[in-house]
Amino acid sequence: MRRPLIAGNWKMNKTVTESIEFAKGFIEAVKDVTDRDIMIAPPFTSIYPMAEVLKGSNVYLGAQNMYFEEKGAFTGEVSPIMLKDAGCKFVILGHSERRYIFGETDELINKKVLSAVSHELIPVLCVGELLEERELGKTFEVVERQLSEGLKGVPESAEFVIAYEPVWAIGTGKTATPQLAEEIHSFLREKLTELYGKSKADSVRILYGGSVKPENVEGLMAMKNIDGALVGGASLKVDSFEKIVKFGR
Repeated sequence: MRRPLIAGNWKMNKTVTESIEFAKGFIEAVKDVTDRDIMIAPPFTSIYPMAEVLKGSNVYLGAQNMYFEEKGAFTGEVSPIMLKDAGCKFVILGHSERRYIFGETDELINKKVLSAVSHELIPVLCVGELLEERELGKTFEVVERQLSEGLKGVPESAEFVIAYEPVWAIGTGKTATPQLAEEIHSFLREKLTELYGKSKADSVRILYGGSVKPENVEGLMAMKNIDGALVGGASLKVDSFEKIVKFGR
C-alpha cells in the first residue's frame, strides 16, 4: 500500500515572515495526521527559516528546483548540497513552468534528477502535456517521453516521486476529471513497470497536480493509481491546505 503524499508548491509566493507565520499555524492544524506524508516547497529564501520552525513536526520541506552541480560559477543557482544542508528532503524537478517558461529540456531535467538521487534528495519529477498536445492526441507520447528521459540512468534502488500535471489545468481552475487523471496515472505506472519491473512500479507514488482544491481532492484520491497531490494556489492558505491534507476524514 502506497503512503499518500500531499505536497504544496508555493511557487514565487510568501516572504520569510509570511512563510514562518504559515508554518506555525499549519503544523498545529495537521499535528494529528499520521497516515500520510506532507511536504511544502517554499521559495528558496524561506527554506532554512521554515526548517527551524518545522523541526520535529510531521511536515517535510522541499525545494522547487535546483541545479545539478554541487558548486561553482553558476550565478543564481542552488545546489543539492545547499538544499540538504538547509533542511530539504524533497525537490520538485521538471515542473511545467521550468520547462515552458525557462526552457528546461528533458536532458537537463534528467541531470538534475540524477544529482538529486545521488545526494539523497527525493526528486518529484513532473510530467504533463500542453493543451495543444492534448488536442492533437499526443498526451501519452509526451508524458512517456518526459518520464523515460527524466528517469534515464536512475537506479531501481532510488526513491523518487512522479507528479502528473496537465499544463492546461495548472492555475486555470480547470481540473482533469478523476477518471481522466486515473487513465494517465495508470499509463505512467505501466511505463514504470517496463522501466523497473512491477515491484518497483507498484511502490512509486504518482501525484496529481493541476488546480487541486478541497472540493475536488476526494474524487481524485479515490482513484487506484493517484497517490497524492501536488497543490499550488490552495496550499497558500492554512485552512484550504489543511482540508486537502485531511482528505477522507
